[in-house]
Amino acid sequence: MKGTRSAIGLGAALTIFSLALLMTNAWAATKEKVLHNFGNSGDGIEPEANVVFDSAGNLYSTAAYGGNSNNGMVFELVPKAGGGWKEKVLHNFENDGKDGDYPVGGLIFDSSGALYGTTAAGGVFGGGTVFELTPKAGGGWKEKVLYSFDNNGTDGTSPLSSLVFDGGGNLYSTCTTGGAYNSGTVFELTPKAGGGWKEKVLHTFTNDGKDGLSPYSGLVMDAAGNFYGTTSGGGTHGAGTIFELAPKAGGGGTEKVLHSFAIDGKDGYEPVAGLIIDANGSLYGTTEYGGSYLVGQGTAFKLTPKAGGGWTEKVLASFGSDSGDGINPRAGLVFDAAGNLYGTTYNGGAYSDGTVFKLTPKAGGRWKKTLLYTFDQSNGDGDNPGSSLILDAAGNLYGTTGYGGSNNRGTLFEITP
Repeated sequence: MKGTRSAIGLGAALTIFSLALLMTNAWAATKEKVLHNFGNSGDGIEPEANVVFDSAGNLYSTAAYGGNSNNGMVFELVPKAGGGWKEKVLHNFENDGKDGDYPVGGLIFDSSGALYGTTAAGGVFGGGTVFELTPKAGGGWKEKVLYSFDNNGTDGTSPLSSLVFDGGGNLYSTCTTGGAYNSGTVFELTPKAGGGWKEKVLHTFTNDGKDGLSPYSGLVMDAAGNFYGTTSGGGTHGAGTIFELAPKAGGGGTEKVLHSFAIDGKDGYEPVAGLIIDANGSLYGTTEYGGSYLVGQGTAFKLTPKAGGGWTEKVLASFGSDSGDGINPRAGLVFDAAGNLYGTTYNGGAYSDGTVFKLTPKAGGRWKKTLLYTFDQSNGDGDNPGSSLILDAAGNLYGTTGYGGSNNRGTLFEITP
């Protein structure tokens, strides 16, 4: 018996050692690298937007503050031949009565290589702008304000998100405030034949007990030209919504609430991130709060169209399962080629500085949540990742943190799973 007990004890010890080794190897397999520390002289600070690649592998995004006048800037990060990355400031926002201020949304490219984005403040009326950055022949970039939002009781104000193009070259996004009920709008920007752009409010949120309130995120478009987005508040339960905007034949759009989030101990609530769409038309996103755990620290969800009409929502993961889990996902999700989902949490993890996570589809419609990386500001790492991630061709992930880094002014990072 004594020998048997010893053998069992040795086996258990070996099992524990093997599990610890596997866990160590799993952590070692994921590597993080800070590509740029924000906050040097003349640099931007507190980047809140996702990054975007050009065809040459350069990265572009915005910083909410900093630059020459502390009104934010647009930057490019270029990989250097011997390793590392070099930052280049493409535009400093001036908030001079024409230019924008406080760019927190990401950028998009058109087919000619011009960049488009929004600022949440500034412009002629102080309600924010839509801008274009065009590369100049001899180098450098030229900025042009395409539209200034007007707090006139009809127009939206404070666009906080990225833009999206349709097939005709029109731009679409949301404003968090403004409109007839000061609850935000969905807008369209159309290029005019003789030059310039014309803005049209497609939907004004009403916060009437059914409609949403305060859309923080932009839009995603399906193959039929319908737009989908989230509102952080409003809906049947006052906890946020997912909505669809269908274009009408004569122009404009018809809005429909597809899901109202509920504070019921299961569903998430207060979505501040945008949506992504799969080939079957299902929508995926996150909520900053809610879920099945007591503290209600956020969810990842899926919204699936039903055959007979309507939509079914399913919580894929709840955050806050233990003290080491990520909490409060403020950013959206991204797919890899295998159908896995990746995202960030603004807080949580072993050091309470945020995390990067992966969601893997399993049999029976379940999803497995894996913690890929936890940020540690104390060692010069980033803190509070609030932007969505993007993937390169090799499967590496890129994103920004609003704080942390060597200057505690934010970072741009790369994750190698």
